[in-house]
Amino acid sequence: MYVPDHFSVPDPEVLRQLIAAHPFGVLITHGDRGLDANHLPFELDCRAGRNGVLRAHVARANPLWREVVAGAEVLVIFRADDAYVSPNWYPSKQEFPRQVPTWNYRVVHAYGNITVHEDQDFLRGVVGRLTQIHESTQSVPWKLSDAPPDYIDAMLRAIVGIEIAVTRLVGKFKLSQNRELRDRVALAEALTRGGAHSLGEATRNAIKER
Repeated sequence: MYVPDHFSVPDPEVLRQLIAAHPFGVLITHGDRGLDANHLPFELDCRAGRNGVLRAHVARANPLWREVVAGAEVLVIFRADDAYVSPNWYPSKQEFPRQVPTWNYRVVHAYGNITVHEDQDFLRGVVGRLTQIHESTQSVPWKLSDAPPDYIDAMLRAIVGIEIAVTRLVGKFKLSQNRELRDRVALAEALTRGGAHSLGEATRNAIKER
């Protein structure tokens, strides 16, 4: 990924926060049949390994887990918000008309080495933690114990776990940091008015941090 200095995010904690807030990632692998991409919800364990560990699961019918080589390098892409940016939003356009549209966004690329897990304890742990995280917003959270044990056991036999030891994180927050202050302030307001509230807030935060 091309990352100009003004869009780079060197703080790994900020990148981990984005992953935790937007855990649905794209796992990219390379096997005998070439490139493959799978869209999966991930658990990020910041306490494991040097740079954290990502865990998820795939259907046993998915050829991914048979085709990937143990320890192979893989890439997981996590994307937060994105939005079109019109040059009409910039006050500077009135003085300097030679301006073009762009697209702003926040993404994190997580590189790491993959391991496949078939043992039931690993799978039950991953499914249980993912369920607990994403059910926490419900008024009455669903739990694994809400379903019959034999049904859960059958469902666990139908999936395979994956674990990725993260080796590096690369972040790109393209928030018009290369623009002058008045343009960035106007952009944050325009994004918010257009419904891109989180990207507008991220733009405002980037202004404060500069």
